[in-house]
Amino acid sequence: MKSSATMPAKVAEYLAHRRSLGYALKAEGLLLAGFARYTERLGHRGPLTLELALRWARQPAGAHPTYWARRLGVVRGLAKYLRLQEPSTEVPDTRLLGPVCRRKTPHIYSREEILQLLRNAERGPRRKGLPSHTISMVIGLLAVTGMRISEVLHLQCNDVDWNNRVLTVREAKFHKARLIPLHATTVAKLAQYAQERHRFFPKARSFFVSRRGTPLSYDTVRLIFHQLVKGIAPRGAYPRPRLHDLRHAFACRTLTRWSKRPVTLDQRMLFLMHYLGHTQIRHTYWYLSAIPELLARAAVHFEHYANALEP
Repeated sequence: MKSSATMPAKVAEYLAHRRSLGYALKAEGLLLAGFARYTERLGHRGPLTLELALRWARQPAGAHPTYWARRLGVVRGLAKYLRLQEPSTEVPDTRLLGPVCRRKTPHIYSREEILQLLRNAERGPRRKGLPSHTISMVIGLLAVTGMRISEVLHLQCNDVDWNNRVLTVREAKFHKARLIPLHATTVAKLAQYAQERHRFFPKARSFFVSRRGTPLSYDTVRLIFHQLVKGIAPRGAYPRPRLHDLRHAFACRTLTRWSKRPVTLDQRMLFLMHYLGHTQIRHTYWYLSAIPELLARAAVHFEHYANALEP
């Protein structure tokens, strides 16, 4: 790359490099394209400067600070790449505009609330026996596996290994496939649904289908779920319980069970990290602070650890 290259050219080269490594960069690519256009309007030439990065990152003026921090973080990635070839490039510090992400407290479903969701789904209207049964199966699978909704909706019929009781998740986040072992009762429910689906749509490739036999869409599930969740008072930071909170509830229930057993929690956290498809262990450890019970248990374990260090 020539130091005289325009910012759009630098951004294009950076994105091409990152994407060649397997990163999709959809949102990041759009933000950087906006940054490149911004520099062009200013007539900027030369290396990327801290002043330029901050001026762009703090737009729009009324946005939330975490959004500004995210924009700056995107430019920081670009700056780190450009600095390898342009030493005068200024790389913004990660702390300049605060944290990029502030996790909101999720709604941790109780067992009774999950059963209520399933009952509500079963009572829904049926056509050929599939629609309401499909939604209840999706909710049930989310609750007992902690899968992402996108992973459940991308399941294909041949992704279920009936003999070994294992699901193959191919369309996982960051394009990483993983295996999910299933309990025998879950396999039995899935087999029952698969038989019913095959009766009406024998050529379907997607495991979960709509009334027309087409792949079940996220919008359909989301709209139905908003109806099913009425009557469940939210306990998190969101205005109502969400589909994704079923994943949080699974992780918290799992950690709560483990914390009551004589097991090495650090080793189990690695298991949970891979099971959930996390790329970094810190995302899994976050669940220790997701609910008061787990946070209290973590504090007790830390107190024992600290006391053991005292002379």
